Amino acid sequence: MKILLFGVSNIGKSTLGELLAKKLEYDFYDLDEEVKREFQTTLEEFVHTENLRWRDQKRGRIIKKILSTEKDIVFAITPISYTDNFRKRIIADDVLPIVLVDTPENIFDRLVFSDENDNIYTDDEYKNQHKEYYLRDIQDDIEWYGNIFSKIGIKNEFVISKDSVEQNVDRLILEYHLDKLN
Repeated sequence: MKILLFGVSNIGKSTLGELLAKKLEYDFYDLDEEVKREFQTTLEEFVHTENLRWRDQKRGRIIKKILSTEKDIVFAITPISYTDNFRKRIIADDVLPIVLVDTPENIFDRLVFSDENDNIYTDDEYKNQHKEYYLRDIQDDIEWYGNIFSKIGIKNEFVISKDSVEQNVDRLILEYHLDKLN
């Protein structure tokens, strides 16, 4: 089984996905980490390379390659606009694509930043000074990527709650009957 977690930035794909993979005893992949490894670059450098279509083509090839493995995996997939390289593969019988959803306010609460070396840091003062901007930006992303997820046929949604990551993972396992896979 290949469990694909889609969603906007800061929704919790990697955090939730890593714990889900551990509980299911699956391999875990994070598209951002795979991009960094494949291109030997930072995400900061990668997002300033070429244009969005070019970057999404590169991401799509990585997704396709990972989905072609025979292993059981959980895969946290960065928001992606151009899905040509992998869209047919996510409707396979052994693939469970899930869009993680939450409110802009809850996503804003989890918002973190990264520097040019991909080191994560928080700056609550700055974040709160620009709260309205970030809330609009998050809402725009939710709408944009929601349309893309819908177009490529992802019907499964999982609403992130304010519970702990572990509680959300346990609820996801129950909701999608993932406890019956092993």
